[in-house]
Order: sequence, then C-alpha cells, then structure tokens
Amino acid sequence: MASTPEQPPVGAVPERPGRRVALYRAEGCHLCEQALVVVREAQAIVPFEVEVIDITGAERLEADYRTLLPVIEIDGVRAFTYFVSTDALLDRLRSDGSPVH
Repeated sequence: MASTPEQPPVGAVPERPGRRVALYRAEGCHLCEQALVVVREAQAIVPFEVEVIDITGAERLEADYRTLLPVIEIDGVRAFTYFVSTDALLDRLRSDGSPVH
C-alpha cells in the first residue's frame, strides 16, 4: 500500500520556508507595540523568523524609519508602514496566491 501525504487543514496558509519578517520599532511607540502583537499572531499561524529592530538612538535608522513607524519588511522588502492587520500580513506571507480564511 502506498502512503499518501497529509493534507494541510482547510484554510491553512502554506508555509514558505525561510521567510523573514523585520519589525522596525521605537520606544514609546504604541503603534509599534500593536504591530508586534500582529506579527506574533501571524507567526502562530505561519512559522517565520522575526527580527525586532529598535531604532531608538540609532542615528541612521532614526533618519530612515522614524516618520514611518512601525515598519514591517518581509524578506528585506518593505511591506507595511504605520499599520498592519493579521489578515494583511498573512496575505503577504502566503506563497500560493490563495485567499486567507
């Protein structure tokens, strides 16, 4: 008898190995804290690597990111600024173009 591979649950977002999400944040930024919650919620559904980068006091990072916070990059490409929802982040992370449920 040949075995068949397990099918992912209906509505599951396919995992794309090696995805990396970077969240640029600063101390005292309430939108940054909300974005981190969203990133962690998405990570619980679709595994990916997260790097949280605090720009506070880093002159170059402050110049590049301060007016856009929070900033979320996926695999080195800016994906969101100011606000992100869990559904929108999952949509950007999906690998096959199917809608997120």
